[in-house]
Amino acid sequence: MDFLITIDDTSKSSLHCQIYNEIRQAILSGRLRPDQKIPSTRMLANSLGVARATVVISYEQLLSEGYLKTIPGAGTFVSDQLPEQLLQSTATPISNSPKYLPVQLSTYGQALMGSELCVSTKPKLPSSIDFSCYGKPAFDQFPSKLWRQLLSRYCQFNQETLDYPNNPLGYKPLREAIASYLTQARAVKCETDQVVIVSGSQQAFSLTSQILIEPGDSIAIEDPGYLDAQQIFQTRGAKLLPIPTDTSGMKVEHLIRNPNMKVKLVCVTPSHQFPTGTVLSLPKRLALLSWAEKVGSLLLEDDYDSEFRYTDRPIPALQGLARNNSVIYMGTFSKVLFPSLRIGYIVPPKNLVDLFAKAKWLTDRQSPLLEQQALTEFIQAGHLERHIRKMRLLYDQRRQALVQALKQYLGDRAVIMGENAGMHVMVRLKTQMSDGLFIDQAIKSGVNLTSTQPFYLSTERPSGEFILGYSHLATEEIDKGIHRLAQLLESWGALLH
Repeated sequence: MDFLITIDDTSKSSLHCQIYNEIRQAILSGRLRPDQKIPSTRMLANSLGVARATVVISYEQLLSEGYLKTIPGAGTFVSDQLPEQLLQSTATPISNSPKYLPVQLSTYGQALMGSELCVSTKPKLPSSIDFSCYGKPAFDQFPSKLWRQLLSRYCQFNQETLDYPNNPLGYKPLREAIASYLTQARAVKCETDQVVIVSGSQQAFSLTSQILIEPGDSIAIEDPGYLDAQQIFQTRGAKLLPIPTDTSGMKVEHLIRNPNMKVKLVCVTPSHQFPTGTVLSLPKRLALLSWAEKVGSLLLEDDYDSEFRYTDRPIPALQGLARNNSVIYMGTFSKVLFPSLRIGYIVPPKNLVDLFAKAKWLTDRQSPLLEQQALTEFIQAGHLERHIRKMRLLYDQRRQALVQALKQYLGDRAVIMGENAGMHVMVRLKTQMSDGLFIDQAIKSGVNLTSTQPFYLSTERPSGEFILGYSHLATEEIDKGIHRLAQLLESWGALLH
C-alpha cells in the first residue's frame, strides 16, 4: 500500500535522510501503526521517483534502530515494540486522544450536537422476544429468490447503468409504476412526472425541510409523533407545535380554533397515526384540508404503512381528497418489502416538483439504479400486489394473536390502541412501575419493548404506554412474550402488597 512521503528537492538534507525522517515521524505520530505493512523498497522508489538504493539506505537505518522489522516471505512492517529512545524523544508522542482545533458550527450543526438522534435502547438478549422492533417486516416471508433473479437480470454493466441518471426524479419506469399503484390503491392524484424517488422517509422529510423551512417557522406535528420527523425539523430551526391526538387521530380542532396561528407545514400520518395507531376520520380529513386551504398552510402526509388494514374499509389518502395543491404525499417500501432497500417516494404539488428534483440532485444525485430497475419489474409483474396480500393475511394472524394474548393474560390491565391497522399496536398498562424500570425488568425476562415517552413533545408524557411490534414475530413468540410481561406485572404487584 502506498503512503504519502514528501521530498524537497531543494533541501540540503539528502534524499535518504528525508525518507528516513518522514517514515520515522509517521511512526511517532501514529499514522503508521504497529505491525502495519509498508511498501517494498522497489514500490516506494517507483512511487517517489528515486533510486531504489536510496530507499534501501533509509529502510536499513530504520531497521537498525528498531522502528521497522522484516518478516521473511511477508515483507517489511512497523515494529510492535518501539525502542526506548523513541519513547524518550522530544518528537511528537503517539496519542490516542488527538487535540482538535475549535470549529464554528452552523445552526444546523449546533442543533445536531444538542440532539439525541436515536432513541436509547437497552441491550437485547440473544433469546429475547423483541416487541421493540415496530414496523419490522417478516423477512423470512420475502421472495428473496425472485428478488435475486431480478437483480441478476439488470446487472448489466453498460454506459446507461454506470453513468449519472438522465432525470434526477428517478428511474422513469419505476415512477410510472408507482404513479399507477398510488392512483389505484390509494386514490392519490398524481402523474409520472410528479413522483420523486428518494432513499426512504428520512430523505423525504429532509428534502421537504430544506425546501420549505426557515429557522423560526412553525410546524404543527402530531403529539405523540414520529421521532425522526421531529428531529429533522428541529435541526432546521423549526418551531414545533404539538397537536394532541385522540381515538380518531389528530385533534384538528386545535388548529381551527386558532385562525391567526401561522403554521408553515402540518406533518400528519392520517392512515395510521404513529405511534397510537389511530386513523384520522373522514370528517377530520375534510376539516384539515379546508383549514389548510383557508390559511395557506401545506400538509405533509406520511402514508408509511397504509397497505396493512385488517377490519375497516380503507379511507382515500388525504392528498386524493384535496381540491388544490396543499398536500405533499410521501411513502416508502421499507415496511412493505425491507428497510435496506432504501427506496421511497414523494409526490409534491406540481409547482414544487422541480424544486424537489434540484434538491435531490444536490443531495445524492440519484437512488441506486439497479434496485430501482428490479423494483419496477417487481411491481409491474404483480409481485408487489401478491406480496402485500400475503403479508396482510400473515400480519392479521399475528395481530389477532397479540390482541388475544393481551386480553387473556392482562385483561383490564391493558388498553389496546391501533389494533386494526399497521404493524404494531400501542398498549396502556396499569402499573405502578416507571417505564424505565418496567423495560429493564422485561429485558431480564427476555422481552424487549419500547416506551412512547420519547415520542411526545409536550411536557406531560403519560407513563405506562408501550409500542408492541408484532409483524416479525411468530404467533408462539407473541403469546410467550405477553405471558412473560403478565407474570412480571403480577410479581411486581405482589411485591408492592
